[in-house]
Formats: sequence, structure tokens, C-alpha cells
Amino acid sequence: MKSYVIIGLGRFGTALALKLQELGNEVMVIDENAEQVQKISNRVTYAVVGDARDEEVLISLGVRNVDCAVVAVGSDLAASILITLNLKALDVPQVICKAPDDLQKRALEKIGADRVVIPERELALKMAQNLSSSSVLDYIELSSECGIIELKAPSVWQNKTIRDLNIRAKYGVNVIAVRNGGGKITVAPGPDYSVREQDIMVILGGSDELCSVQKL
Repeated sequence: MKSYVIIGLGRFGTALALKLQELGNEVMVIDENAEQVQKISNRVTYAVVGDARDEEVLISLGVRNVDCAVVAVGSDLAASILITLNLKALDVPQVICKAPDDLQKRALEKIGADRVVIPERELALKMAQNLSSSSVLDYIELSSECGIIELKAPSVWQNKTIRDLNIRAKYGVNVIAVRNGGGKITVAPGPDYSVREQDIMVILGGSDELCSVQKL
């Protein structure tokens, strides 16, 4: 179980807080809007009305002891920057920020945010990856340049070994696991592994390379 503080209870912050709580984590939420805090107070570990731009407020709430902080205050760049600086000064291990566009993303990265997400873009990218090929079962974005997909074994790979396919050299991706038709998972399959029709390939690679593999 991990501990999180979510700062900002818009749609993104609220949904994230509720999901993290559902997954069994400790979740504190902070927002200046008392009505928003009241709506969620019975569904998270701790809900507080407060101004996270004030470092003393964060200290009094014990925020320095959480594993991860998420700054989800919306389009107010000045507030996001000040809150992020406060969190970094308190040595919070991981600070993740929400940004509406690349300009704010770059600004937050420059002041030390460990990760900055543009939720609408990430959702659109995941949906596009899933819709672009019926063989793609799931897509996880690791960064804007790379990700992991679960892919039904392409017909051109079936009944061939990973050595014969020369996947890394030919396609620029790595097969990090395979789930066979019976549900058994083989982690880091060796070069002699023979790909079968019912296999689900878990593949790591750059965004462009993954798109190419999808088209096989």
C-alpha cells in the first residue's frame, strides 16, 4: 500500500483519487473548494480544505511523508509551479503534475516535476493505439516516445522462433513476455521460443516501431 496526496479536485484529480483509494492505497485530497472536498470526504482516507500554495499548510498535513503527490490544479500555471516547488522542497519522493499543453508541461519539468501528464493526449493516444489494430489488446505509454503493447501474435510470426524472426534487429522492439492460449506467461522468452497462433505477445519499443509491428 502506498500513500498519495492529490491536490486539486477537478474531474481528473477526483477520478484519480477515487481510483487510487479503490486500489487499496491511502489517499489524502486537498482543495480550496469546500464543496468539492465535502463531496469526496467519505470516499478517501483524508479530505482537507486548504491552500497548497502555502508550504506551512502542506507541512501541517504531513505531506512530506507521502510516497507520491499529484498536482492537478488545472490550467493555473502559477499555482502549479508554486505547489510543485513546495512539494520538492519537502522532499516528496515523486511529484506528478497535470498540464493542459506542452508549454506548461515544459515549465513544470524545468522546475523539477518528476513527471508531467497531459491527460487528454494520453487518453487519445491509448485509444488510437487500441482502435488502429484489432490485434492490439492493450497499450501502456511509458513516455511520449515509447510504450508497451499486448498484441495477438501476427500471422507472419507464427510457427517461427524468436531467433528466426530476429525481432529486435528487424523491428526494433523487444518481446518481454508471452502469454500462451492456456494463460501461462513466459517472461523474457529465449531465442528458441516458437510463436504460436494463440500467443499474446507483450512488446516494448518506440512509438513508431510499435505502430509498424501492429500492421503486420
